[in-house]
Amino acid sequence: MRVLKWTALPVVLIAIWWFATAGSEEFYVPPLQTIIESAPDVWTLDRLRADVLPSLLRLLAGFTLALIIGIALGVLIGGRPRVRATVEPVLEFLRAIPPPVLVPVIMLFAGIGDGMKVLVIVSGCVWPILLNAVEGVRAVDGVLTETARSYGLTGPARLWRLTLPAAGPQIVAGARQALSVAIILMVISEMFAASSGIGFTIVEFQRSFAIPEMWTGIIVLGLLGVLLSGLFRLAETAILGWYHGLRRAQKG
Repeated sequence: MRVLKWTALPVVLIAIWWFATAGSEEFYVPPLQTIIESAPDVWTLDRLRADVLPSLLRLLAGFTLALIIGIALGVLIGGRPRVRATVEPVLEFLRAIPPPVLVPVIMLFAGIGDGMKVLVIVSGCVWPILLNAVEGVRAVDGVLTETARSYGLTGPARLWRLTLPAAGPQIVAGARQALSVAIILMVISEMFAASSGIGFTIVEFQRSFAIPEMWTGIIVLGLLGVLLSGLFRLAETAILGWYHGLRRAQKG
């Protein structure tokens, strides 16, 4: 039943796309059948290795760095009201800047290599993680904090046993948002002075007017997003198993 619930809407949307474009003579909207038939010739094992794998590695590097920076700064800022009051206006200013706008600036300092693409991903992913970490740390139960202090739980032990578990649900929620941002920025960064990657490939197909091939790249990107979302859900279940179990117990 759960599998049916997950697949029902995608199947309906694909069916609508199939019949809506069947027999289409519109150059930019080819039939879905044509797109599917061209996919095996486009996305060979060599192309997956040359374009999809580099994109995944850049995304993983940028997302991991954003997690480390966001959680570290979030714990620091969220746990110290004076620090939070001081840096909050700056954080709001920086968060309001769209990450794609920073691509030319980052290119000036980091060049056009993989480092630039990773930094672009970090520049957008760090904010959902950071801000959710700050709010999660701020919301730690005061009774638990005092109890931990009375038992002499301080320093790293307090961080690992109280602060991070208590703020964990909000941090994971921010990480889930950041993953979607990471996929978008991965593609955008690969559209600037790149020689590999899914974004680069889609743009190359568009420039050469290989429209069915371009659509296959968009579909591959969507499937990649679904795969990463599924993997993230598995990781979330493993990390927050205690939290979901507690919520189920509270619901009765």
